[in-house]
Amino acid sequence: MATPTLVRGARSSRSTISLKLLMAVSGLVFIGFTLLHMYGNLKAFAGEEAFNEYAHHLRILGEPMLPEGGALWAIRLTLIVSLVVHVASAVVLARRAGAARTVKYAVKKNRHSSISSRTMRWGGLTILVFLVWHLLNFTIVKVNPSGGETNNPYVLLVDTFDLWWMTLIYLAAMAALALHLHHGTFSAMQTLGWTNSAAARTRARTAGWVLAIVIAGGFSLVPIFTLLGVID
Repeated sequence: MATPTLVRGARSSRSTISLKLLMAVSGLVFIGFTLLHMYGNLKAFAGEEAFNEYAHHLRILGEPMLPEGGALWAIRLTLIVSLVVHVASAVVLARRAGAARTVKYAVKKNRHSSISSRTMRWGGLTILVFLVWHLLNFTIVKVNPSGGETNNPYVLLVDTFDLWWMTLIYLAAMAALALHLHHGTFSAMQTLGWTNSAAARTRARTAGWVLAIVIAGGFSLVPIFTLLGVID
């Protein structure tokens, strides 16, 4: 007959697995969104008319079945729920890991861990803070740090990245995103049972690097080429 301790342990184990699954699934939602968002950002290379037309189509997506902006708010709500789930799961798992480690290591060695795994928590916090500013900058309040107009999406973008320090902040956030994507992709695939062999683990790590380079690199192109004057 199982003891209460064993039952609690089994429940805790199932709960931990559930939290990891929630993190994996919510992470995949964000990967899908960032890929689409990155593609849209690259429209800036086609000029003001093409970029603003893209922004306009986002607002009328789903019409006439949905009101103007309806699809955008559905996407935003999905992302908000995914963000809450992702962050809450990460916090609970981190607390459990800390509580399980009753004896601290005298010397902490990271020989077998990658920089992306060691910076996962701080990188996640950096991305979260940047996300708040990014929404204030381009979506919710529309803050133009150059003092120009805010109703023209293309002008707002160019005015923002014409400032070297704004481009620097953006690139630093993209570096954090790249590291987070690299380790997060591997962790998600591991949680979903896709790393059961050495070859599968290699593929998972490769997938993490590919996503990190494609997404973070793709996002970085617009601010870099705006600062260089190619996008103006």
